[in-house]
Amino acid sequence: MIVKLDEDLSPVVAEVLEEAGCETRTVAGQGWGGLPDAELWKKVQAEEIFFVTADKGYGDVRQHPPGSHAGILLLRPDRESIMDFRALVRDVVAGQKIESLKGAVSVATPRGLRSRRARRS
Repeated sequence: MIVKLDEDLSPVVAEVLEEAGCETRTVAGQGWGGLPDAELWKKVQAEEIFFVTADKGYGDVRQHPPGSHAGILLLRPDRESIMDFRALVRDVVAGQKIESLKGAVSVATPRGLRSRRARRS
């Protein structure tokens, strides 16, 4: 699975994803750092790639409805430290395959993982 790591997350977080078998690309590595969220989202959407971020705006299911994208994992640790972000990602990939979050808006906290998926008709 290919994953895009937002610029607000350290490359140390990418290491955990790569250890879990994900190919990780970064916003910064593609020269997209500093783009407004709407412009960045269009680029991520065009790539059809799973997005990992700490920007809580991406957790808004009205703006990013489940099923309309490749998936979003929002990391919400109690403290914003590299090690806490890394621990959250480690918990997610240890608890399940990240592929199972495709198309969903998922929020990882120290208390667990919540996912909103597209409604079936």
